Amino acid sequence: MATRSGPLSYSVGEDGTPQGPEYELARRFADDLGVVLKITPMRSYADIYAALSSGQVHLAAAGLKVPQRPTQGIEFGPTYQRVREHLIYRRGAPRPGSLAEIGNGDLEIASGSSHAKALSAARDSLPELVWVEVATTNSQSLLEGVAAGSIDYAIADSTEFAFAHDAHPDLRIAFDFPGSQSLAWAASDRYPEFRQTMGAYFAGLTRSGELAAIVDRYYDRSEDAEFSEAPDFMRHLQSRLPLYKKWFEEAAEQSSQDWRLLAAIGYQESKWNPRAASGSGALGLMQLTMQSATAVNVANPSDPRQSIFGGARYFRQVYEKIPAHVPEPDRTWFALAAYNIGYGHVEDARVLAQKAGRDPDSWDDVREFLPLLAEEHWYTQTENGYARGSEPVRYVDNIRSYVDLLEWAGTGSSNPDGLALN
Repeated sequence: MATRSGPLSYSVGEDGTPQGPEYELARRFADDLGVVLKITPMRSYADIYAALSSGQVHLAAAGLKVPQRPTQGIEFGPTYQRVREHLIYRRGAPRPGSLAEIGNGDLEIASGSSHAKALSAARDSLPELVWVEVATTNSQSLLEGVAAGSIDYAIADSTEFAFAHDAHPDLRIAFDFPGSQSLAWAASDRYPEFRQTMGAYFAGLTRSGELAAIVDRYYDRSEDAEFSEAPDFMRHLQSRLPLYKKWFEEAAEQSSQDWRLLAAIGYQESKWNPRAASGSGALGLMQLTMQSATAVNVANPSDPRQSIFGGARYFRQVYEKIPAHVPEPDRTWFALAAYNIGYGHVEDARVLAQKAGRDPDSWDDVREFLPLLAEEHWYTQTENGYARGSEPVRYVDNIRSYVDLLEWAGTGSSNPDGLALN
């Protein structure tokens, strides 16, 4: 197997143990085949494709993007993840809104990557666009350069940015490139049996929910609030929360909830900013849509007091939809996910979990199936169809972290578990 060295593909831990999502997937594949896995890290994408074309390796598992046009001598397996491409800059530096606004800034990318192809296409309309291609497959080193100020801009996949943001919270997304890209393994056409075998392997991982679990373990954890948002949260805890804490407490008492949970929802939704507005039309501190605001008798969602009390009532309504037999704290986690994505989609994920032999009343089990709602194979089997299922997983993780931070900060304790109350 050809791969690339880095935390998101293959690396060796401090104890000498191989790790990384591509390694874990490939090791399981080799075990299924009953063969020994031989790993060959490559320095550049060109080296990876050359090794495939020559037959030096059987397959490449390196976060490769499926090209729009066929690649001679190479066949791609099924898509196992989709990513977005970001232009990354450092907080405090000028933020460009497009490639045309980069000007004389230093833009560096990995040589032979899909990013190079995207920039070459953009040059048709921006002949003055200049960038540097570095002979590496490790975008983390480029992002470290942006964080250090030695590079002005870099292009990174959404997974790469999320991971780097853990260690470098000053990294920021300037804008997204259009669309998203499919990641897949690649195999040499010298070994045609590999494509069929890979297809069956990933189909099995998807059905069992193991693929979603692996992706979540390596990627989604990088966006947890406890790590990336804690500094901002603690600052807002001092400057913003005192303005609204009394209303959170009163609303919690009226709706039989923990005020810290409501406050955590408010922070996740708006950073406690009553003027916040989303592209989907949600408004105010608790980001109520006009439909949800009407349902809970909120006349002005931008009024912070109305928003907080309305958000508390709306969360209680969602909470009551979760079957009463679901134990705590799982019932609260399901309610949070439903507040974010809608009750119907949460039920769809519970049904998928149950069909796979998992516990539909366990949040830890169901969270592995929510991301599947973005995949056509799965959402076509559900009652409510497509949903960006990774978002409620991160949403719940973030709110749990915010509740923990509120407890740690000693903001008061009405319910030590930070849960909705019966």
